[in-house]
Amino acid sequence: MAGLFDQQADLYLDARPTYPFQWYSMLAARTLHHSLAWDVGTGNGQAAIGVAEHYEQVIGTDVSEAQLQHAIPHPKVKYLYTPLSISDEELLSSIGGENSVDLITVAQAVHWLDLPKFYSLVTRLLRKPGGIVAVWCYNDIAVSPTFDPVMKRFHDTTLPYWNPNIQYVFDGYKTLPFPFESVGLGSEGQPLALDIPKKLSFEGFLRMLRSWSAVVTAQNQGVDLLSENVVKELKSAWGRSNLVR
Repeated sequence: MAGLFDQQADLYLDARPTYPFQWYSMLAARTLHHSLAWDVGTGNGQAAIGVAEHYEQVIGTDVSEAQLQHAIPHPKVKYLYTPLSISDEELLSSIGGENSVDLITVAQAVHWLDLPKFYSLVTRLLRKPGGIVAVWCYNDIAVSPTFDPVMKRFHDTTLPYWNPNIQYVFDGYKTLPFPFESVGLGSEGQPLALDIPKKLSFEGFLRMLRSWSAVVTAQNQGVDLLSENVVKELKSAWGRSNLVR
C-alpha cells in the first residue's frame, strides 16, 4: 500500500499507540539467538526501537519514504527504503541473506502486504531453527461506556473509505492466512488477544483518528468525516477536552 500513509506521516509519529515493552520481551524469550531482527512496514520505527532492546541489530524497512523521514533514531536500528520495485534478491541481500534473521515483526501492517510473496521471504530469511515471525494489529478502542457508542457510530461512517484489506484487522487477524507453527503466542485462526493501554487527551485521540487512512481517503474525495459537528459529538461524550482518559 505504497503512498497510503504518506500524507499523515507526521500524525503517525505523534498519535499512534505504542506497544507494551513486555511484548518484545515475550518474543525475545522465544528466539534462540538475538543477533538480527527485521521490522517490516516499520513506519516511524516505534516497533523497531522496542525490538532493538533485545537484538544486536534491527533493520526497519518501509515502502513509504515519508514515513521513514519521521523514523525515530536508535543506535541499533537501520532504516531502509524498500520500494515496491525492489526484487526479492535485493531485499534478501539488504537485510542479511537467507537463514540470518532471528525475529521478523510486522506491526499493524501485514494486511497491506502481498502475503504469498512476503511469507516466501520470511521462510528464506528466518534462522533455522529458532527464528520467529510475529504479526499484530489493533482493531477496537475502548474508552468508556459513554464514549464507546459514539465512537462506534463514527467508525461506521469510515467503512466505505477503507482499503478492502482492512477486513483482516476488523476480524482481529482471525481470518489472516498465517502458515507458521505456533510458538505459544497465537496461531492461524486463533490469534492471541492482548491490550494496549494508552492515556490520551481528547486532542490526542482526535489526532489518532485523523491519522486513519480512511479519514484521509475520504478527505481526498471531498468528504470530511471529522466535521465540526462530529468532533463536537465526540468531545461531548469524552468530557472536558483536557481530560485524560
